[in-house]
Order: sequence, then structure tokens, then C-alpha cells
Amino acid sequence: MRPGRPVPQRACDSRSAQDLSTDAPLQLLADVPDLAPAITRGRRAIAATAPVPRPRGRQGARVQLRGTPRDAMHEKSALEVTAVRAIETSDRARTLWSDADRTWASRAAAEVVGEGASVDDFVARRAKLALERIGSRQPALTRAVEALRWRQWVGAAIVLLSFLAGMAFNRIGSGQRINLLAPPVLALLAWNVVVYALLLVAPLLRAGKAREAAGGFLRRLVARIAGGAARLPRDRAGPAGEAVATFAADWTRFSAPLYAARTARILHFAAAAFAVGVVAGMYLRGLAVEYRATWESTFLDPATVHALLSFALWPGATLTGIPIPSVEAISAIRSGGAPASENAASWLHLLAATVAAIVIGPRLVLGLAAWAVERRRASRVKLPLNEPYFNRIVRGFKGGPVRLKVVPYSFQVPAESLSGLQTVVARTFGGSAAMMCASPVGYGEEDALPKSALPDGSGPAIALFNLAATPEREAHGAFVDAMRTAAAGHPVIVLVDEAAFRARNPGDDRRLEERRAAWRGLLGDRGVSPVFADLSAPDLPAIERQFDALLGARG
Repeated sequence: MRPGRPVPQRACDSRSAQDLSTDAPLQLLADVPDLAPAITRGRRAIAATAPVPRPRGRQGARVQLRGTPRDAMHEKSALEVTAVRAIETSDRARTLWSDADRTWASRAAAEVVGEGASVDDFVARRAKLALERIGSRQPALTRAVEALRWRQWVGAAIVLLSFLAGMAFNRIGSGQRINLLAPPVLALLAWNVVVYALLLVAPLLRAGKAREAAGGFLRRLVARIAGGAARLPRDRAGPAGEAVATFAADWTRFSAPLYAARTARILHFAAAAFAVGVVAGMYLRGLAVEYRATWESTFLDPATVHALLSFALWPGATLTGIPIPSVEAISAIRSGGAPASENAASWLHLLAATVAAIVIGPRLVLGLAAWAVERRRASRVKLPLNEPYFNRIVRGFKGGPVRLKVVPYSFQVPAESLSGLQTVVARTFGGSAAMMCASPVGYGEEDALPKSALPDGSGPAIALFNLAATPEREAHGAFVDAMRTAAAGHPVIVLVDEAAFRARNPGDDRRLEERRAAWRGLLGDRGVSPVFADLSAPDLPAIERQFDALLGARG
């Protein structure tokens, strides 16, 4: 032990430390206000799918959930989870959704899903229950959720409108004459060939530019209409507006792979429907009028025209067995000659068969492939389920509440700071967290930590320092090293209490920042980022962000 420095001997206030423990049995869940109706609704909702085992054990025992989040869930659940995540992460001041509400949602969801449920089921059920309660207070939030649900009818409407547009496109020539070198059908074929080429080279080129050229604007437009972005509330002011903005941005990012496949499926089927409409329109109009085939050109001779048509209509000739007319026959129908035209029935058959081979068939295949990808992605929308926010939600339901040990170094924790620390732990690790405050480790005891100060390996540990102390590598730094060694892989969070320093130096921001810099310099050499907080009056949103950043970087 180093001489010349006092060693505080008094432990954390025993009464306050006892109040921090949540080992006492929880109140019977059904007796929690508003919980019984939610449990009843949830049980009815899942009764049709599978029987839910009731929790066993003593009254109030915590339900145990299976496994860890899979980072993906079904589209409907993912949308609701994203909405609640946006509300709970943006509303750090708890004006929309209090800590009591969050605890209620977790307890209600655990009771509804029952023993043995997966973490994904628990998170999805919790989001559903939370939205039911939030909707009664903030209708704008639930309206935003409904607005961003995909409208299936939009895809069907686009396909139908495409077919009708193709029917209107059936006027393939001027009046009853078809210029074989300039019918709109050839433009339709050329456009689809260009799209196929872009789809083939997209994996080889920069995906963003290739997709943009292959219909990126149309895909974004369809996603915006059917995905509901255009129907979101325009008022984004206040906590509710911030939550809606966060929700919209997050869902746009999370759903992007799914919506890319979905819009691709819609556009492929719409292209096929348009081509079907073109072919149907040609034949329907051909029943009432006689199409006459001809051609004219300033630069091309009959032999060149024959070669061009043989190449362009080769798929149709192969499917139908109708041969391309000879050079002499093509020369005879040149405009200005005699007879200058002929009945266009064979040419219509060639055009229709070519459209079927080049447009309708491939587009249907591509649409079915996109549909298969869409179904897979709709059942597995990826969410960041391993981030600190979700870890905080499920932490108390995977093997019981978090057990967190706080070890002060060389200072007696005032009652006000201890109470603030309790609030910080509940905010960061959930209301079910169990916190134990050990006796302070004296100056010089860091080389051989007392058994009571050693992390027990059951959860995170907090090394608590006083900002008023001057940081020393051989003392404070060594204590951090000893804590990290004893933690057995669990996180050790370094928390520096500013309460005493602020009380001695009120309003002196320059000295406060200088002292923070000294602590950062000492701990930065060890790869540790400290959390600074005035525990007598903690800024909970700021502290929560710091804890989330530390736990997220570690996970």
C-alpha cells in the first residue's frame, strides 16, 4: 500500500445499495395496471397458431427466452419493431413513452409469448403491444406505421394499367399502313433488349449506376407510392415528428432490399402486360381493318432491308415457322412501287411472335424470379437486432436480469450520486437490472483487489471514479487493468462522477474540460473511453448515448 494517502473505509450507503437490488420477487404480472387486457389480447391473437405454455415456477418468475436475435424477421413484425425502435431511441426525454411504459411492454410481451419463446417472437410481440398503447396517445405515430405498410393493390393496378396502355398502343402504323422499318413494336423490342443488357452487366459494373439506368427512377417511384412515403404526415415538429422522421428513414434503409425485389417483380410483370396489350390490340384492330405492309427509306435498298428484318424478326419466324419474304417480295412492297403494299397478316404474326419471345416470356421469367426473392426477403427483413437498444430490451429475458457490479475507487459515493447511478443503470440496462455497489477500493489496493471488489463474471462491471481526483497511471490506470482482467470477458465501463468537481468549481467549464482531458489521456492509452456524468443530476439522454456507443462498439 502506498503511504501518505487516506484510504476511505466506509462502504456505499447500505440502505441505498439494498434499494438498488431487484432480486425481490416481481409483482404478479396480471396485477400490473393495464397488463391483463394486453395479455388477453395477445393470447387470443396467437391462440390460433400454437398453444402457448404458461410460465412455471414461483409467482413472478422471469420468463426464459430461447436463443439470440437472428437479425431478421417477417416484414410486418419488422415494420412494427422499427417503429417502436424509432420512438424509443428518438424520445430520450421520455415525453412520448416513459420508462414505466417500456417496462410494461416488456413484461406484458414476456407473459404473452410464454416460456420457451424465441427472442424474435418476444421483440415482435413487445412492439405490437407498445404500438397499441402508443396509438391511444399519439395517433400520428400509428398513422405513420399504417402509411408505410406496403399497398399490394398498387402492384396489381400498375400491371392492369400497363395492359390497357399496351392496348392503346396498338396503332402500329399511320392509318392502315405499316412501315416495316418504323413500327413502334420494334422500339418496344429494342427497349427491352437494352434493359436485359443492363441487367446482365449490373453485377460487373457499379451497381448503383447500372440500376439507375435499368429503371431506378421507376422503382423508386413505385416504392414511394406503394410503400407509403408519400402519405407520411408532413408535420415533423416536436418529439412525435422526430420519431416519425426517424422511423421513415430507418424503414427506408431496412426495407430497401425487399422493396428492390418487389418493385422489380411489379415492373417485370407490368412490361409483360404492356406487351400482351400491344399484341392483343394489334389483333383486335386487325379484325375490323385491313393492315397493309410497306416500307420506305432514303438510304436502304431491298437487300439491306431484308437482312435487317430477318435479324429483328428471327425469333418470330422460328416460333411460327413463317419465313421472312424474299428480297424480291420486299422490293415489290416498297412505297412508291407497284403494288407498293400487301396484306400484313403474316407480318403481324411475325411481330406478335417476336414480342412474345423477346418481351413477354423473358419478363414473366424475370418477374417470377423477383417474386421468389421477394418472398424470401419478406420473411427475413434484416434489422440490427444485436445493437445496444435491442440488447437492453432482451437482456432481462435471456437468463434473468442483468447483474451489474459497481466498484468505486478511492472515494465514498455520496447518496445523491448513488441514487443517480441507480437511475442511469435502470435507463441503460433496463428496469430489471440488479445492481450491487461494492465497498470502495482504497488507494494502493489496486494491485490485489479485495474479493468483494472482483467482478463475478455474471455481467458488466462499472469502475467508478471521482473526477476531482488527479488520475494516476500507477493507481487509477492499474485499477482499470485489474478490473478488466477479473471481468472474464464481460464489459468494464469506466464511469467518472463529476458531481463533487462541479460542486467545488461551479460554472468553470474550462477547468472541467481540462480535467476530463486528463482522464481521457490516461484511459485512452489503455483503449478505454470513459463516460463522464454528474451523477447527482444525470443527463440521462446523453449518458444513454455514451453507454450505447460503448456497448455497441464492443458488441
